Amino acid sequence: MTTMTETSVREFRMPDVGEGLTEAEILTWYVKPGDRVTDGQVVCEVETAKAAVELPIPYDGVVRELHFAEGATVDVGTPIISVEVAGAAPAEVPAQAPAAEPKKEQKQEPEPAAEERRPVLVGYGVSSSATRRRPRKGPQVAVPSAPTAAPTGLNGHGAAAAAVAGPRPLAKPPVRKLAKDLGVDLATVVPTGPGGIITREDVHAAVAAAAAPPAQVPAPAPAPETRASVSAPSYDPARETRVPVKGVRKATAAAMVGSAFTAPHVTEFVTVDVTRTMKLVEELKQDKEFAGLRVSPLLLIAKALLVAVKRNPDINASWDEAAQEIVVKHYVNLGIAAATPRGLIVPNIKDAHTKTLPQLAKELGELVTTAREGRTSPADMQGGTITITNVGVFGVDTGTPILNPGESAILAVGAIKPQPWVHKGKVKPRQVTTLALSFDHRLVDGELGSKVLADVAAILERPKRLITWG
Repeated sequence: MTTMTETSVREFRMPDVGEGLTEAEILTWYVKPGDRVTDGQVVCEVETAKAAVELPIPYDGVVRELHFAEGATVDVGTPIISVEVAGAAPAEVPAQAPAAEPKKEQKQEPEPAAEERRPVLVGYGVSSSATRRRPRKGPQVAVPSAPTAAPTGLNGHGAAAAAVAGPRPLAKPPVRKLAKDLGVDLATVVPTGPGGIITREDVHAAVAAAAAPPAQVPAPAPAPETRASVSAPSYDPARETRVPVKGVRKATAAAMVGSAFTAPHVTEFVTVDVTRTMKLVEELKQDKEFAGLRVSPLLLIAKALLVAVKRNPDINASWDEAAQEIVVKHYVNLGIAAATPRGLIVPNIKDAHTKTLPQLAKELGELVTTAREGRTSPADMQGGTITITNVGVFGVDTGTPILNPGESAILAVGAIKPQPWVHKGKVKPRQVTTLALSFDHRLVDGELGSKVLADVAAILERPKRLITWG
């Protein structure tokens, strides 16, 4: 009797670390071929359309190959690293085992295709929408599967192909949103993107094809005169810099375009004397309850908005296009727009309405620090209900902010600076700022939007209202 051990190569695939993401960029490899890795060890950092995420390896072994270099964009489900792992060979076989009696071959019935699944643990890859179970051991006769019917029709510049029953069409969330808004069934769209992914251009082409009149055969055109070819101007890196749009910046751009052209924006403004709020900020900095915490005007502005939402709950809502319903949220996940080297992100404080002022200060500080370090997780940017963007930190007086997709309102805070102001009948220098509230006019009318903005301004003018109203 003999016992044998063997090694096998396991491939670690790019997982879907967000919700429905189709690709990620490899930022940094922490290992190289020949390195030994253990289960749970972080092997690389990737950037998705939502955040930078570290990926742990799910097994022990030795790195054999890195399939992609740093900076490469990889589709979800594609192997990115191969690891040689040790494993036991088949069970021991006794010497001179008696020959088994021959058995008749039996046809192995094909296993039913598994339903489409999403990964539940980072690092274990993504299952395809029609995977099959591992075949059973023993004699079997291969049963050829029926070929999948390919969609017929013209290319991406022509009419959309007829719908074909099969897996869910591949498309990124912004493209699905665009198709939904335009009333386009993605199953009828011919994909032209890499790996069969449907692009925004494919959706627009489908819309144009549906609205285009029947094609007519044009009369033969006269032969054009021969002209000297004109070459396009060459790219001079000394005069221009080209920056690829990908990751967070690409997702932000798509989300902002979708928001701007889907939700009818209305923006209102108010200029307010916040001198008392600034004095309260200085007092709280000396309070022992805030020891070790960052106290800034943003803390009291956030609290003022939370109180305004409590007094006007209908502002904390979203629009459900499919159901044609307004969804009023009974919780507040307060988003804070943060500028990072990778672009603008909007992480949010979960259940901010339940936090005390010191708790709110602690979570605001952690949120900002994590965002600046590029460590914000996808979960921290999901589920926001209302947002604050502080453009004042750049010395800007005000702006017209675009709604974070799925939310009904966003508050922009301008720079706080001394200005001449009429106070108690006299012109005096006071600390003044301008607030701007953008809201979705489908579900927030002028009265509701005005009440919310007026409440925030009133609290910042006289912060004792945090007690009387809160």
